[in-house]
Amino acid sequence: MTQAMFPALRLRRTRASGWSRAMHRENLLTPADLIWPLFVTEGAGVEEPIASLPGVSRWSVDLIAARAKEAMALGIPCLALFPNTPRELRSDDGAEALNPDNLMCRAIRAIKQACGEGIGVLTDVALDPYTAHGQDGLVDGAGYVLNDATVEVLVGQSLNQAAAGADIIAPSDMMDGRIGTIRMALEGAGHANIQIMAYAAKYASAFYGPFRDAVGSRGLLKGDKKTYQMDPANAEEALREVAMDLAEGADSVMVKPGLPYLDIVRAVKDRFAVPVFAYQVSGEYAMIEAAAAAGAGERDSLVLETLLGFKRAGASGVLTYHALHAARLLNG
Repeated sequence: MTQAMFPALRLRRTRASGWSRAMHRENLLTPADLIWPLFVTEGAGVEEPIASLPGVSRWSVDLIAARAKEAMALGIPCLALFPNTPRELRSDDGAEALNPDNLMCRAIRAIKQACGEGIGVLTDVALDPYTAHGQDGLVDGAGYVLNDATVEVLVGQSLNQAAAGADIIAPSDMMDGRIGTIRMALEGAGHANIQIMAYAAKYASAFYGPFRDAVGSRGLLKGDKKTYQMDPANAEEALREVAMDLAEGADSVMVKPGLPYLDIVRAVKDRFAVPVFAYQVSGEYAMIEAAAAAGAGERDSLVLETLLGFKRAGASGVLTYHALHAARLLNG
């Protein structure tokens, strides 16, 4: 039996021309789907390239506003900020996270002064950029990360960032109960309209190495983060994490890393029908750059195809270090 016996069954008809492929395209990627992570460092007029993240730099606060304007002009709706806190300001209790004049707060104010409501600012809530031991929370004498004591500090960190002008608080620490506690604190402080994007399914991944370079925590981490970040073997547990964060008041949830966990993105979208974001993390970015540099693939195509894969899996948007480059490609 040959194809000729069934002339009506030709799926290639709709692929035969560009206009037809565009008309039948099921998913669309636009700059509005992108969130651009930016690293902030001390100094003035400083751009520090990050060796393990080719094409990515740390920027001093005075240069952050220019990056924000660039993103806004390309239609990127939101920036995600991460501070490279100087080692002398790191401590076991992460107290610098509560300083209203820390790097994060100064960067928020600089962006808001330059762009107003033209672009959103998402701020990371966790203590690893501020602790001397590199863990996301407070630790006991045995090095175990304390849940409830950490949550108390995270609440103060969230209120500090909210007062500086953050639009979205994004707790990445994976402590139990922190979303509800932060939500109540924000409401009580008059910040009812500040969103919470919960890092609901954040895995203990091998893909975070370049990020730790970027925020200056590589070499500081004592032990690992497996007692609070998720086991890469687990999927049902991710759904329980998402359900808990949504019940506590999260406006949106995140899956991190991205490409190795597209099954989790799809499962979350199908189960909960809520805004779900994916973080294409530093190791994923670095692999794409390495592949392009080695001639294993064409960079622009690799970038756009992977980002489209997130949308096809059900992601509402993607945090990616390729955001600026992708937006330029999408804008033609």
